[in-house]
Amino acid sequence: MDRTVELDGTTEGPAEAHHGHDSEENLPDRPPGPRHAGRHALVEWVVIVVVALVAALLIKTFAVQAFSIPSQSMEPTLQPGDRVLVDKLATDFGAVSTGDIIVFRRPPADASPIDYLIKRVIAGPGQTVYVANCKVYVNGKELRQRYLPNGWQDPSSEYCTVWDAPGMLELPDPYTIPAGHYFVMGDNRKDSDDSRYWGLVPANYVVGVAFVRMWPPSRVGWL
Repeated sequence: MDRTVELDGTTEGPAEAHHGHDSEENLPDRPPGPRHAGRHALVEWVVIVVVALVAALLIKTFAVQAFSIPSQSMEPTLQPGDRVLVDKLATDFGAVSTGDIIVFRRPPADASPIDYLIKRVIAGPGQTVYVANCKVYVNGKELRQRYLPNGWQDPSSEYCTVWDAPGMLELPDPYTIPAGHYFVMGDNRKDSDDSRYWGLVPANYVVGVAFVRMWPPSRVGWL
């Protein structure tokens, strides 16, 4: 005759029958169902998107940022509508040098409505600059301006450096750049408001150094 065992007021069936079945703890692992797998994949994608957005924000804030060229002042190197990438870490490590193209906040003396300008560094802190016969001299040596087209030294060329146009500042010749400042000019010397008109760019105004043209596709390349 089978016996029953009472535990806490409950009645169990035959012991042999109870032990003949696997308990829930002994069941083999089951693969997650479709609903669980879908929820897990969704969480993964959310994490990936959040990490990507944070990384993009950090890169834009501290490392690299895209800028659009607002005017013709940097022709022929850069044309209106071109987009460039700017290395924002260059200023932190003192990597700005003569010949670099920099993006900077509009100086107070510049009356243009554009918040950020882009020009080429002609001379930096402690260097001297002066212009004669369309040639630019830095520290007494002619600046090799390979970025300008052939014939730019011709006085009739629009790229010939203009130094006595109306509205230009009267600067010593040569002019020594003080510490913490840059003397900049646009490559299109005939149509560029730059240091010749509104003075020097303070170093703390500089956003970074433009290093590549990324748009349009037909003009992609290093600067």
